[in-house]
Amino acid sequence: MRTFDNFLVCVVLGVLFAAGGVRAQQNPKANSGSDKPLPAEPAPAEKSSSASSPSDTVVKTKAEFSAYTDTDSVTVFTPAVQASIENPLSGWSANGSYLVDVVSAASVDIVSTASQHWTEVRHAGTLSGTYKPGTVGATVSGAVSSEPDYLSLSAGGTVNFELANKTANPSLSYAFTHDTAGRTGTPFSVFSQNLARHTITGSIELILDPSTLVSFSADAILENGDQTKPYRFLPLFAPNVAPLIPRGASIDEVNLRRLPGRVDEHLPGTRNRFAVSGRVAQRLTGSTLILTERLYADDWGLKATTTDLRFVVDLSRRVFLWTHLRGHFQSSVSFWKLAYVGNVSTTGPISVPKWRTGDREESALEAGTFGAGVRFDVGTETRPTGWSVVGQADLLTTLFNDTLFIQNREGFLGVLQLESEF
Repeated sequence: MRTFDNFLVCVVLGVLFAAGGVRAQQNPKANSGSDKPLPAEPAPAEKSSSASSPSDTVVKTKAEFSAYTDTDSVTVFTPAVQASIENPLSGWSANGSYLVDVVSAASVDIVSTASQHWTEVRHAGTLSGTYKPGTVGATVSGAVSSEPDYLSLSAGGTVNFELANKTANPSLSYAFTHDTAGRTGTPFSVFSQNLARHTITGSIELILDPSTLVSFSADAILENGDQTKPYRFLPLFAPNVAPLIPRGASIDEVNLRRLPGRVDEHLPGTRNRFAVSGRVAQRLTGSTLILTERLYADDWGLKATTTDLRFVVDLSRRVFLWTHLRGHFQSSVSFWKLAYVGNVSTTGPISVPKWRTGDREESALEAGTFGAGVRFDVGTETRPTGWSVVGQADLLTTLFNDTLFIQNREGFLGVLQLESEF
């Protein structure tokens, strides 16, 4: 059986590197009601390298390139960099990251609104600092994400503790995010929508023995503001036609049967999200098994469960291989409709439902991921982790149970990462 330090290393390999490494920040415009309703819980801390370093200060860098494509004509290219510096003896550290998302899309949502294609670039950066001279530590962090029609700013802090001889490690964090959405080519002073988000997370990590680590977390996100998408418009159908619209109806069929014109999306001004999750990491002989379960619910009526299984095998002192299975199941929000009804009036405009959305990530769906990755530590004999190469490939599939235009989506994610430590 390996030592406890090596156990933590394998946990980090399975949770951080198999998850894609350097992602600085999730796109704030991404749909948050499905497989990522709340921010991911932090992974266990990495092993200090001071024992093998002649200096008390350790510097680590990561460079990553990832590419995503799916059957809905969406491609994303993401170069990213991350750097950290820490002094384990003094208890301080600082981290920073930067990424660029280049998104190109011609999905059915775009085509159905008479557009053919669009390309968008997002820049995102994060910066954080930690000071932990003893059993109590604090972290402050900030992040910014900018697109031609979107700006997201966030700041927060975390307090963490080491109790019971470092075998019980609770933490409490808070973050505030302000998002401003607009239209490309239009200044925010002319048109903008604002959303404020408060995120509270409590977690505890329990080290049961040198081979077993268990963690639990609870998250709450309280959102207030305009969450509608300025570019999203919905077809309406007559009351006698709406029940006849089939799941996955084509653009031509929808245009043939819908009422004249379209209406914009309209969502409630507040949304309260809650999630609880648990993780078990078990060190075996030459491998580590990591199982995570998350339950999610919000006051829009969406409920979800996500199960994630990772199995990390250390093929040698320098080579680690992992497999990854993930399943996600969710219900729809309470006001979701496959086909929204517009009641035609001879004396006035068409009446429409108060709450309405065309975001299929708010519908009932099932999603799965199967992937694998490998890490090569190619440093010197005395410091194998001085240089490392990480590769990952994931296949993703989503089944939409109650949506127009599309019934399933398959995607591929590839990641290549280079790390250094000195």
